[in-house]
Amino acid sequence: MAAVVLTLSRRRAFQALGNGVVRLLSPRCFQGVRQKSSTVQYVSRPDLPKLAYRRVKGKSPGVMFLPGFGSNMNGPKAEALEEFCRSLGHSYLRFDYSGHGASEGVFSEGTIGSWKKDVLFMMDEVAEGPQILVGSSMGGWLMLLAAIARPEKTKALVGISTAADHFVTAFKSLPLQTRKEFEDQGVWTIPTRSNEEGVYTVSMDLLKEAENHCLLQSPIPITCPVRLIHGLKDEDVPWHVSLQVADRVLSNDVDIILRRQGQHRMADKDDIRLVVYTIDDLIDKLTTIA
Repeated sequence: MAAVVLTLSRRRAFQALGNGVVRLLSPRCFQGVRQKSSTVQYVSRPDLPKLAYRRVKGKSPGVMFLPGFGSNMNGPKAEALEEFCRSLGHSYLRFDYSGHGASEGVFSEGTIGSWKKDVLFMMDEVAEGPQILVGSSMGGWLMLLAAIARPEKTKALVGISTAADHFVTAFKSLPLQTRKEFEDQGVWTIPTRSNEEGVYTVSMDLLKEAENHCLLQSPIPITCPVRLIHGLKDEDVPWHVSLQVADRVLSNDVDIILRRQGQHRMADKDDIRLVVYTIDDLIDKLTTIA
């Protein structure tokens, strides 16, 4: 398994707590001048739903944020990353998958494959230049799929509570009778504290299609820098999923950052600050190499 390695930077220091667990020491607050948020725009696609997005133009590499299942581009992580990228003068792109947020489409008809196509379309047609992909939860799964499909456009990855293969593996771990009941109903309802409804509703069609996009049973052909941030108190996606991802990717530059008090959304102030620091370090690394 890939080692839990953390690169010390001028902006932060970490202290090992044993068993690969670390905590953040004395983080410097990210204090940008808050500016007006970017304007919502729409991009059309032949025979497919329009996608809503917000973009800030700037230097390369750009940062592209991929939200989670049932989430949207207006969450606190997405907003903070726009402010950060604007302060550095780097380009930034966030958007809603089809059936999510302000985009067109029917949420219940979406699949991992269709949302992957959304990501690739935005990378190809809207994003400018190479990107650091930042994926939250399901967005972390899509981030990996996109990096495999577009290696030339992917400079680095930052996964937040990465949910690679999670719908499939979690469903298969249920007792046989429970699975049968959900299959008869046509949907799987998963209790969660991460949204207002208190449940995730996953269709059997989505689950079946998602099996075509599972990654963790074989090496993952990704060689760019990878940073995986996960909370030890994540009740939706176990933190060991990020360790499995780290073990499977072919990159030699992989860091795993475990937050002892971190929960699934990773939306607390200190969590967001850590994400910002991580991206800042990657930009330093990539621009120094360039």
